Amino acid sequence: MSHSDLQRVQDFLLSFARRQAGEVREVPGGFLVRHEGYARSHEHNQLHIAGPVGPETLPAVADAAMSDLPYRRITVHDDDLGLACAPVLGRAGYRHATEVVMVHTGPVPPEPGAEVVERDLGPDPYGPLRRALTAQQRRWMPDADEETVHDLVDRRTARREGADEVLFLAVHDDIGEVASWADLYMAPADAIAQIDEVVTADPYVRRGYADAILAGAVRRAAAAGCGLRFLMADQDDWPRHWYARRGFTPIGRSHVFTRP
Repeated sequence: MSHSDLQRVQDFLLSFARRQAGEVREVPGGFLVRHEGYARSHEHNQLHIAGPVGPETLPAVADAAMSDLPYRRITVHDDDLGLACAPVLGRAGYRHATEVVMVHTGPVPPEPGAEVVERDLGPDPYGPLRRALTAQQRRWMPDADEETVHDLVDRRTARREGADEVLFLAVHDDIGEVASWADLYMAPADAIAQIDEVVTADPYVRRGYADAILAGAVRRAAAAGCGLRFLMADQDDWPRHWYARRGFTPIGRSHVFTRP
């Protein structure tokens, strides 16, 4: 992998953010995305910074752009710029998380044992995928109100606009309940795909469902001609090592700053 691959990933992420936004506003060094339909989703209401910009200006830029929101989120896509921004944003009360760009460098996995199918989120609150997403979101955020849970589940509707092909993949248990899922965003014309939000519901962990959903996503991306397949992983969390054992290699980093 080369620097050009990392640039392709960054370009894809920036394009995805713009395409799924309800509104885009240019700011120094990047742009602001907003989506009034998902006000509780930090993903859809944040600054994307690719530079160049002076780190000392970012707190004021964020406050001006997001003055009506009770939170702030800034994603800095350049590693060096993100490291330079960390002290300034830390003094302004921001928390710092580092995300690792990991690309698939292993072989395309064989057909998984569990069947991986495409699932539509759908409007039905009792539909299999929406039901599974909602239940897991409440496990993660037991004190969240209904509006927050709704926004964090339903925001996948906006993601459909982010790439040329967007698939929601799922693996079911023996009685048809969704046990594991992932998003797959593809731009076959550019030969690139992102695998996102690989999750197994708490009652189904350690049964191989995550392996099945990840293998199914990689296979679909490869079949679509996407030779560059990537995902984002928290630098300080265990899934990064799990992905590495399954053929994903780090090639770069981005930085996420949040202020509640």
